[in-house]
Parts: sequence; structure tokens; C-alpha cells
Amino acid sequence: MKTQERDGAPQHTAPTWIAGADPHSPGLQGYGSGTRAPGGRNGLAVAALVLGLISLSSSIVFIGGLLGVIGLVLGSAALITAKRTGVGRSKAVTGLVTSALAIVVSVVVAFFLAWYANKTQECYRPDSFQQYKQCVHEQLNGN
Repeated sequence: MKTQERDGAPQHTAPTWIAGADPHSPGLQGYGSGTRAPGGRNGLAVAALVLGLISLSSSIVFIGGLLGVIGLVLGSAALITAKRTGVGRSKAVTGLVTSALAIVVSVVVAFFLAWYANKTQECYRPDSFQQYKQCVHEQLNGN
């Protein structure tokens, strides 16, 4: 912090990293005062982002698709909030995109599993794993 002389008494000014801060405001007591820019946080955007990431990572086991739907709802609400407050737009968009991807991956996995189950339905009563493998191989190759 810099010290300036004002009216014969030393006056402390805000450090240069606090742009536009009034050094005489009661909120600024020095470094680490905990002041924050106006606007705050967009909790919905953070929730949408976290839910989108979790849903994308768990989409291969179908849970991600359900969480992705919730993430889409939260992301949409977060975008509306971001338009009003100007905070959290990028997190809301990221939450929307990851949630949508999670839903797509879950649907693709569901279709693949349905196709696989249909293709290999004759192999579900094997006596051993080796017989199951052989049956699946024959069914998938069209033998």
C-alpha cells in the first residue's frame, strides 16, 4: 500500500491491484478484506455445470441420462438468471452442453445394448462362458 500526505497526516491508498477501490471505505481494511465484485454468483449455473459433468461421466450406465435432464433444466434456468444478472453465463452454457451430451451418450448406449441383446438372444443359456463367447461370436458374424 502506498502512503500519501493529505492535510499534513499520512493517508493510506488502496494497492494498485484493487482497481477503482475507495481507500477510505470501511470494507477495505487491507489485503484479504474479502470484498467481492457486485453481482455475486449464479448458483444455478454452478449446479448445472457440476450436474452436467457428473451426468456425462456416468452416462454410460444410464444414470447420466436422467441427471442430464435435470442438468438441462438447471442450465436453462441458469441462463435466464445470467441474462438478468450478467453472471455465470459460461458455466450455464457448459452445463447445458455437457448435460445434452450425456443424454445423447445414454441414448446411444441404450440403443447399442438393445441391438446387442436382440442379436445375441439365443446365447443367454450357456453352460460356460466359453460357450457364451462362441455363441455371441457366431451371432454377430451371421453364422
